Amino acid sequence: MTDKFILGIESSCDETAASIVKNGREILSNVINTQVDFHKKYGGVVPEIASRKHIENIDSVIDEALFSANMTLSDIDAISVTYGPGLVGALLVGVSSAKALSFATGKPLCAVNHIRGHICANFVAHPDLKPPFVCLVASGGHSHIVNVKDYTEFEILGRTRDDAAGEAFDKIARVLGLGYPGGPLIDELAKSGNGEAVYFPRVKMDNNSLDFSFSGVKTAVINYIHKAEQKGEEINKADIAASFQEAVTDVLCEHTIEGALLSGAETVALAGGVAANSALRAKMTEKCKKHGISVIYPPPVLCTDNAAMIASAGFFEFQKGNFADLTLNAVPNLPL
Repeated sequence: MTDKFILGIESSCDETAASIVKNGREILSNVINTQVDFHKKYGGVVPEIASRKHIENIDSVIDEALFSANMTLSDIDAISVTYGPGLVGALLVGVSSAKALSFATGKPLCAVNHIRGHICANFVAHPDLKPPFVCLVASGGHSHIVNVKDYTEFEILGRTRDDAAGEAFDKIARVLGLGYPGGPLIDELAKSGNGEAVYFPRVKMDNNSLDFSFSGVKTAVINYIHKAEQKGEEINKADIAASFQEAVTDVLCEHTIEGALLSGAETVALAGGVAANSALRAKMTEKCKKHGISVIYPPPVLCTDNAAMIASAGFFEFQKGNFADLTLNAVPNLPL
């Protein structure tokens, strides 16, 4: 097969990113311009600010990705872009840029689902990985258990019915006064805490469903903290962080492994920002080992939003001949 080079563009939330990936597996450049510092003061992403920053950064980020790969647009075989799910204003910046480049160069345009992109981060991190496998996609906006049947064929085994796991981490970090983004801060604080200090609820759905619900554990932690404050009692933030993290990772692991066993998968992959959580990685690896299931995950830089995963997903769409035209629009609630 002749080598194929895909330019990936990602702007679904607060990272403006561009990447060149060879054959869906090899990163030639991966440029990420993060807006975290602009959103910290608000305790979360402000959509209007995110959109404006994407507009300011998108051209220079794409230029840097091409420069770092020592390539020009004429060397690219296709342009892939996230078109959903995500913040509609943020998505539109990336989609508009990708369509403009496709129109100007005549290169094919590949529309990528952001959740599929997260899954494909594992193909970049583990070049020998092939479907089928089961993937847990856990981030600030998504919590899915996905049966990856083929490179472009996905079956949802379970999903959150309310809050995403990453959203719960951010909320509890804010209540604890840790700051934003909450996931890495809770992960670090929990290392010095006792995960068995406080028991927080683990939700199991009826009818053997693999769906998640994290609103209950989030509320339980908030109520615990508020009651202690009302009584004038001092709380141990490290213990609360560790106990909360223990509850969330227990459920993520249990449901994912159950999905893997039901589908006969020999490999479980992790993806999304929460996949960078050290406790989740360790627990999933330990529990899967008991069932003879191997566990893989990307490095932290490929867990959070990036364009290498979008370029990888775009490559597999390119192989299938799944191209978008210039009517492509942002779809903020795009299903998997």
